[in-house]
Amino acid sequence: MHAHHQVARFAIMSAAVLASACVPAPGAATPQHPASSSTSRYGAEVQRGLTRLRAATAPFSSLDSAVAAGYARDVARCVADPDQGGMGFHHLNRALRDGHIELERPEILLYERLDDGRYTLNGVEYVVPFTNWARDSVPPTVLSQTLKRSDVLGIWYLHVWVWKENSAGLFADWNPAVRCSGS
Repeated sequence: MHAHHQVARFAIMSAAVLASACVPAPGAATPQHPASSSTSRYGAEVQRGLTRLRAATAPFSSLDSAVAAGYARDVARCVADPDQGGMGFHHLNRALRDGHIELERPEILLYERLDDGRYTLNGVEYVVPFTNWARDSVPPTVLSQTLKRSDVLGIWYLHVWVWKENSAGLFADWNPAVRCSGS
């Protein structure tokens, strides 16, 4: 067998192993990434980043898996705006809340509680406190996007609706399709 055939065969087997590793636990709400039409306007670098982010967060379609990885289990409040939509429940991993942005390790996972009580993973939020990255400095970036500044919260932040379509945009704060009715 030629070397290029071995490489191709290895790549196919690796992809199958990676895909099987991302299968959620039975009964978990399986995340579905937004249609490519909503992300197609972004360049190849963003597309590659979204693929990496989806692979890294797919196991968190199960809230139990997210908790095992250090994200909070209980979040008291679902964040919503009557005019703009919702953000959902913000499950923070305090160990990641520092001055570093790591694409595959978002500080917050955004969940929506469905009417039947199940949680569904909708997106992520990157957060950097001003104590770790001064508010009057050049903003941090991720996925070729500049994080937004919230003086009220004392943070830089960016939402990425990586698992739920958002008519307001992939990086919008609010998602009109997110509801807090199941909370």
